[in-house]
Amino acid sequence: MTDARDALTRAHREEWSRVVATLAKRFGSLDIAEEAAAEAFAVAAERWPADGIPPSPGAWLSTTATRKAIDRLRREGIGEARQREALLVHDPHRAPVGAIDDDRLRLIFTCCHPALSVEARVALTLRMVGGLSVPEIARAFLVQDTTMGARITRAKAKIAAARIPYRVPAREDLPRRVDAVLTVLFLIFNEGYLASSADAGPVRAELTGEALRMARLLHTLLPDDGEVAGLLALMLLIEARRAARVSSAGELVPLAEQDRGVWDARLIAEGHALVRERLASGVAPGRYQLLAAINAVHTDGETTDWTQVVALYDQLVRLDPSPIVRLNRAVALGERDGAASALSEFDALEPELSGYHAYHAARAALLVRVGRLAEARDAYDAAIATTANLAEIAYLAGRRDDL
Repeated sequence: MTDARDALTRAHREEWSRVVATLAKRFGSLDIAEEAAAEAFAVAAERWPADGIPPSPGAWLSTTATRKAIDRLRREGIGEARQREALLVHDPHRAPVGAIDDDRLRLIFTCCHPALSVEARVALTLRMVGGLSVPEIARAFLVQDTTMGARITRAKAKIAAARIPYRVPAREDLPRRVDAVLTVLFLIFNEGYLASSADAGPVRAELTGEALRMARLLHTLLPDDGEVAGLLALMLLIEARRAARVSSAGELVPLAEQDRGVWDARLIAEGHALVRERLASGVAPGRYQLLAAINAVHTDGETTDWTQVVALYDQLVRLDPSPIVRLNRAVALGERDGAASALSEFDALEPELSGYHAYHAARAALLVRVGRLAEARDAYDAAIATTANLAEIAYLAGRRDDL
């Protein structure tokens, strides 16, 4: 019985998006697909512990969900249901239940359609592709279940009203649509990497894990897309350091102070391989590929080669001159050339980043190195005032108190 429950739990995460994607394409409705999939998993939860795990759990779930969807169509309108059933049976172009790879890709692009708000894209992707329940998603983003449920319902309604198709975009539209998908996955990963609220743990492994799983899926389906490979490599190299990022005392541990012995060597090797593969392609790297390359330098050997990091940030600034990228370049510059040389860069960024905790934290560390301790204390206070992450607050308060 325990084995059956464990298998169902694994299937929920691994098969949910497959079942929903197949049904969404065949029936043209996210509501029908989601409800039928949920009913199939409920039946499995009842039957598998007693009857045993079927030989092919994924096929069993897909078949059961398809029957549930047809039952719903029959209940809602017999004439329409018969027409749809006839299409399912006789359409020579339909995808069989087992042919799910392209269907999953269609679902990812549908959930991340540019017509939806970023918040709706994140929620819908986690629900339909990640298989998280509405309460799980609500807890992840610290809102009420009803609020998150309404957000997902509105997103599905907009997809239906706008007749957004369940398909991979045309070639000319692909860059803009892939960017939307990558942005959503990166947002989900970042919220897990450094939680933005005091009500959450400092690191949200369930979110980084889901983002990484979906990035792997996207890379499998778009293996030649450099930015997809870059985002996956970036996530792998950051996730590899998760066990070392928070101390036993609950303080955030900066990169230079982390115990590299507890880093995940398997994830690092996988990330490095992706970075090398993209470099060997000879194609100019994009934003995520450069960020992955920077993290590859951080995780190569016992120390960081800051000259390489600055050179990579110089390339990145040309693609993305945002204040956050310029801040990270200034931090690297301070490591390569000394704190004094970096402080002028920080001064130029102050108007844009005065409300950003990482700006004040990094500036405080530079001020300590040049002996301006009173200013450093003020900068630590500003950093503490602009973050809610408890592990980060503990770290910053400790550094301030050490002064």
